[in-house]
Amino acid sequence: MDSTFKISVIVATYNWPEALKLCLASLISQTDINYEIIVADDGSKPPTKEVISEMSANSHLSIKHLWQEDDGCRKTRILNSGIQASSGSYLIFIDGDCIAQPDFIAQHRKLAQKDFLVTGSRILLSKKITQELLTHKTWDFSKFKSQIVKFRLGGDINKVLQLIIKRGDGKWRHFSRFVWRRIKGCNISCWKADALEIGGFDGTLIGWAHEDADFVFRLEHSGVSRKSGSWATEVLHLFHQVRDQSLNHESIERLRAKIKLMSQSVKVR
Repeated sequence: MDSTFKISVIVATYNWPEALKLCLASLISQTDINYEIIVADDGSKPPTKEVISEMSANSHLSIKHLWQEDDGCRKTRILNSGIQASSGSYLIFIDGDCIAQPDFIAQHRKLAQKDFLVTGSRILLSKKITQELLTHKTWDFSKFKSQIVKFRLGGDINKVLQLIIKRGDGKWRHFSRFVWRRIKGCNISCWKADALEIGGFDGTLIGWAHEDADFVFRLEHSGVSRKSGSWATEVLHLFHQVRDQSLNHESIERLRAKIKLMSQSVKVR
């Protein structure tokens, strides 16, 4: 594993400081040591800044906080600000409602490869377990992991084997073509240079806009191949009500049209 290149972890957040505190606690206690954390804040109120300041003061890491005015869901624009502000050559994107395993960054580093991006997956937590975790003052992955069988039997977690079994790299991870399946914006990594080459995320996408699938498609179209991060990089996704999806159909059709148009052109690499 090459530990020489620096990794920038970009955390997207919006007005859920309790969840962000868990997310940052899990990122601060990573086994990898060569990384930075950038919080990409899409207009949260002061409590979010207070959490970031508290976590930064009690950590060996300096956490960068990027904030933009709340003008509707403009996640793509604040993520692009995070890309520009990053000092690492490799980027990991995670959402502030997700908790990372202690080797989350290390596993992404193992899968990092020139001309490749990685799309990881998530493990869903129930409302009950989420509410319990949000009351904790600290995050203890070992304690959580010791209870996963109980959680699974109680229907409070949808997967457990991925927290126990870690599989290495290999061609079995490679996608031969673009597919929508398993693209989660809460768990994606790529080289910064590749992200910059395609102009980052599409800043015109607002709301529930499948900006993650759009980002992955454009990276693949530019010649970057895709790996699966499953069985290595899973994050724990805290339960929350599904946000406004009124633009879902429009967003899907827009992306399909873009895919159709761009697929008719030749890849640049």
